[in-house]
Amino acid sequence: MDQPVTLIGYGEAGRTFAQAAGWRSGARAFDVQDLDDLFAEDGISGFPTLAEALANSRLAISLVTADQALVVAQDVAKTIAPGTLFFDMNSVAPDTKRAAAKSIEAAGGRYVDVAIMSPVNPANIAVPLLVSGLHCEAGMTALDALGFTNVRIAGDDVGRASTIKMLRSVMYKGVEALTAECLMACEKAGVTDEVLDSFNNDWSAQADYRLDRMLVHGTRRSAEMAEAVKTLESLGIEPLLTRGTVTRQAALGGLKLGPPPSGLDAKLKAIAK
Repeated sequence: MDQPVTLIGYGEAGRTFAQAAGWRSGARAFDVQDLDDLFAEDGISGFPTLAEALANSRLAISLVTADQALVVAQDVAKTIAPGTLFFDMNSVAPDTKRAAAKSIEAAGGRYVDVAIMSPVNPANIAVPLLVSGLHCEAGMTALDALGFTNVRIAGDDVGRASTIKMLRSVMYKGVEALTAECLMACEKAGVTDEVLDSFNNDWSAQADYRLDRMLVHGTRRSAEMAEAVKTLESLGIEPLLTRGTVTRQAALGGLKLGPPPSGLDAKLKAIAK
């Protein structure tokens, strides 16, 4: 890595990327939580303020919660150095990305809309990334240099990459929510095995995984799906089912079971309590 990168938000994605790419002292980080121990463990330079983390860095990656994505971009715009590439990797609606881009570009930064197209684990830096916006080619070159190995350009328009991500999530995370709803009812009715046996093997085999993802990440996924609701509404599509996905993802994520029990039966019993 030829130049330092600033990570804004050091949650699962940020830490996974930093560790997998071996950035260590080549990375600077800021998080609203006190993560000094994690920074030290990973060899990352942590900073108490966003402005300090951005100083002397011309690459910035935003990986925060959906509700903070625009706020962070606006805060970054107050201190960003001209020419800095700002990678917005947050799962938010395209209109949110456009508003963020407006702030960054007005401050002289170069905004890149980035969509993370699958879970960061176990893919880590091989996770598929879609980039879009006027600076997408420069962005792709920089991401390659940072160690990412699966970057594709989606187009020149900010919001295009995030639109693809949001509409894909309507299906994927909607299927998760529908799976949970079906199996929760099956468990109460005592017909789980019979219903699973009636599906093809691929679908049944994925049921445990889908519940697992919701129990671990449901709260974050609910926030993402709230952005998917905004995306559908901006396209003139009434998000009847996606609103339900928001609710179901939030409900399972809100159970806070810790590491989910192993096996579908154990998960369903834990959910039913």
